[in-house]
Amino acid sequence: MLNRTEPGNAHPRLMMLALLIALATGQALPGRAQSAPPSPAPPAQTASAAGTPAATPADPSSDPTADLSTEAMFPHFKDSRFWLSGQANFIFQTHPNFHADYSGKNSLSPNYEKATSRVMTFYTGVRLNNSTEILVDIEEAGGAALSTGLGLAGAPDLDIVRNPLLSKAPYLGRGMIHKVFALSKDKVENQRSFLSLFDELPRRRLELRFGKFSMPDFFDLNSVGSDTHFQFSNWTTDNNGAYDYAADTRGYTVGLTADYEDRNWGFRFAEVLMPKVANGIDLVWRPWQAHAENWEYELRRGFIPIKAGVIRLLAYTNYANMGIYRDQIAQAEDNDVAPVITDHPWHITRKYGFGINLEQNLTRYLTAFARFGWDNGKTESFAYTEVDQTFAEGVGAQGAWWHRKQDRAGIAFVSNAIKKDHQTYLADGGLGFLLGDGALRYGRENILETYYTVHAWRGIYLAPGLQHIVDPGYNRDRGPVLIPAFRAHVEF
Repeated sequence: MLNRTEPGNAHPRLMMLALLIALATGQALPGRAQSAPPSPAPPAQTASAAGTPAATPADPSSDPTADLSTEAMFPHFKDSRFWLSGQANFIFQTHPNFHADYSGKNSLSPNYEKATSRVMTFYTGVRLNNSTEILVDIEEAGGAALSTGLGLAGAPDLDIVRNPLLSKAPYLGRGMIHKVFALSKDKVENQRSFLSLFDELPRRRLELRFGKFSMPDFFDLNSVGSDTHFQFSNWTTDNNGAYDYAADTRGYTVGLTADYEDRNWGFRFAEVLMPKVANGIDLVWRPWQAHAENWEYELRRGFIPIKAGVIRLLAYTNYANMGIYRDQIAQAEDNDVAPVITDHPWHITRKYGFGINLEQNLTRYLTAFARFGWDNGKTESFAYTEVDQTFAEGVGAQGAWWHRKQDRAGIAFVSNAIKKDHQTYLADGGLGFLLGDGALRYGRENILETYYTVHAWRGIYLAPGLQHIVDPGYNRDRGPVLIPAFRAHVEF
């Protein structure tokens, strides 16, 4: 494994300077990690991964620039080659007592709980010329999670710290070089964000990014359900639960993305590193052994005539030191003990899956979305969450509909499932990195989530929310669980 720096123990200015020097000289990027789940995707109003506003399809019957900007406490200059902004996100959640016939080591506690998480990010960037830029984010995450983040496949707070033993010091979130190769002379306007500083981009182009980033920065984006800053907060509402994307405990990885964009479609690919153990803090710096490939095709076309929409088709394959549920079940039966998915020598196995991500404008202010995800399910859930199949659908509304331009609201339903081998493993007393009630009477984990985000004043957003979860952890002997929430968000 390559030696890596510990930016959490250094002054942030020194961290950024060291990263800029490393990027400029081609040295290895530091890979410091943290225990928060994947960092929130860019706000629905920012550019898509490709740098275009495709992730927010405009209704041709409306003003294409309406309601796309998010107000911040301080102005963001449009004519500068530098970027400087920040955000702070606080999510308070609780749940009352709920029914549980039994509980295990990895169960959601059936007793009253409350917890508050926080994620604070300082975004920086510099555009070196009209085709190259360097982007660096410093992040701090902490607070607490309900039951330390255990007991639910669709965990209710995407910002939670899953490993409370990790350092609470600031750390390097993202650090990457972004290079754009023009393949046409005509240009399209680009909405600047912390992921792209260009004012305009070639209509047909190839974009390369190398460094440290989160896979949901660029894959499986959705303008209705991808952002814990302003939208939903459940893991399987904001992301495809069956997309076991490569990430360390904090949700970041290191690698390369390539994105080809044309007028109405795009195709992106990523080659990235995998963690050493499930939900682990360390990445494996031997890409010839442990690695992940991700593909996504995006067609910017709706299902309803004259109404904009997007279709995204996703595929991924992971190679890592993952256990096989059936093998560990058989081994445990021979020894008359509970199965342990990690009880095997180092060996590289393969996990793969697919996803469909749809969104469709219904009216000028109303957009529907749906996701479907599937993975092979025989291989250990490793990086994101314990879901082998998922289906989600929901609707998001812009506040301009009721004359509150910066407000938004949404409602979504998610149904998660696991395959038979995974069910048997948990029923026999096995523990995953999130689940393990000691036994299991299987049922699909169904989640209903709703929120309303109100813009209080100059970049300050407040949002009450509610989640209702049936059969938490796929267990019909536990629940249902009602989780009220309140979010406070500040854009700088």
